[in-house]
Amino acid sequence: MAHLGTRRSRALALPVGLALTASLGFLPMTSATAAPAQDAAAAAPAPRADGPKLSYVVNVDGGRSTAKSVKKAIARAGGTVVVSYDKIGVIVVTSQNPDFGKQIRTVRGVESAGATRTAPIKTAGTTDEGATERLSASEAQAAAKKATRAEDPLEPLLWALPAIRADKAHQKTLGSKKVNVTVIDTGVDDTHPDLAPNFDAKGSASCVGGKADTTAGVWRPKADESDHGTHVAGTIAAAKNGVGVTGVAPNVRVSGIKVADATGEFYTEAVVCAFVYAAEHGADVTNNSYFTDPWMFNCKDDPDQGALVEAVDRAQRYAYNKGTISVASAGNSNYDLDAKEIVDASSPNDGTPVSRTIDPKKCLDIPMQLDDVVTVSATGAKGIKASYSSYGKGVVDITAPGGDQTKYQAPDGPAVDGNILSTLPGGGYGYKRGTSMASPHVSGVLALLKSTHPNATPRQLERMLTTQAESVPCGDPYDINKDGKIDAVCKGSTNDNGFYGAGLIDALRAVRQ
Repeated sequence: MAHLGTRRSRALALPVGLALTASLGFLPMTSATAAPAQDAAAAAPAPRADGPKLSYVVNVDGGRSTAKSVKKAIARAGGTVVVSYDKIGVIVVTSQNPDFGKQIRTVRGVESAGATRTAPIKTAGTTDEGATERLSASEAQAAAKKATRAEDPLEPLLWALPAIRADKAHQKTLGSKKVNVTVIDTGVDDTHPDLAPNFDAKGSASCVGGKADTTAGVWRPKADESDHGTHVAGTIAAAKNGVGVTGVAPNVRVSGIKVADATGEFYTEAVVCAFVYAAEHGADVTNNSYFTDPWMFNCKDDPDQGALVEAVDRAQRYAYNKGTISVASAGNSNYDLDAKEIVDASSPNDGTPVSRTIDPKKCLDIPMQLDDVVTVSATGAKGIKASYSSYGKGVVDITAPGGDQTKYQAPDGPAVDGNILSTLPGGGYGYKRGTSMASPHVSGVLALLKSTHPNATPRQLERMLTTQAESVPCGDPYDINKDGKIDAVCKGSTNDNGFYGAGLIDALRAVRQ
């Protein structure tokens, strides 16, 4: 049995007090909401240092001069600056002062600040991902016998390519080497024979801890770490080279930014680092198949969680303003993200989860629900919403193949598995399913669009993506397991609904001039 892709998308207001511009990335708060004029940390007694070592983001409301004064206050409050992203006003800090967040939020120039985790910083551990269903040798041999001369050996098993007409698009173009898609994920194994021809090391790094490390190979997953990012990268840009599988855009460049730490968590400081690094190193598209740990939903009225929303939003908008369009998966919990309330029983996932009822319009899954991020739901091999895929009118922008249990949506031959086949570390291949697998199909189509329209802006690319999509109506009442019980409710029109957004992506239309 294949396992869902890990983690994971929009149209919601910014956190209170946050206004962005293309030049500075942010504007000062009004006097009604600004922090007290006095530097409270300066008058405070020596900070405590008996708590667990946590990571924080401190969001300032001005430029370099404000950041400089805030850094002094951070030191007085018992914090250590890891890195300062002055262009967006986000400072990454570590501290063992259990009152650090409370103290630093009183400092002049600090708009918001919050702990990015609930558990102490760890330097070792293993991920909690389930095993991937690896492709068997007999299945690979059978597929190779069915492949045409124009196909890579395992291409007959990729039912998703013809579903989005990528096979026909490849007859016109495989994409441009001038286009880069950056996979923000668990790391990418660039030594894989299907990824090596297109890999861009200059755009790759590790952002674990919040500061970019560009040591050669640091972007690769270790032996005991997740294969998730490598799988995602193959769906986007596996080379059409007579080996293995074929990506949606098999000639574009692909980079990898590792953000998942040794325990498999995607913390805010790493995500902020990744968006900034990608934007400054030529990314045209970023793929984000995760949610930012430890909260599946970050409530903006919580001082810690609200600061995390703001930090990631600043970083993503910085990338957007530099010409990078970001794609994110809608999630694997079958949530209606347009509902008045939902129950999140999985957060925080780095400590003891608590069950909480939240309003998904006020408590955001980031980066998925941020403005200007393309949100993707998943379909199975029969073209209907995957059993696990979250959805929501006004939240989901587009849909793409993510796979589903074969008993629910079996593909037509010669494909034999209802999940998504792609690359794995060490030169292997395997199946996964999830909105994590749907998102890279969209990233691949955007790469083809960018190849065809090299001067298109992120907004123009998103408009083309959605207007060229194949409309998918809500269809019959959704009872995916045929037990007589409705499993989800689709709202909206044929051209814009909660299950499929504007519709199913179309790669062929993307490459037509």
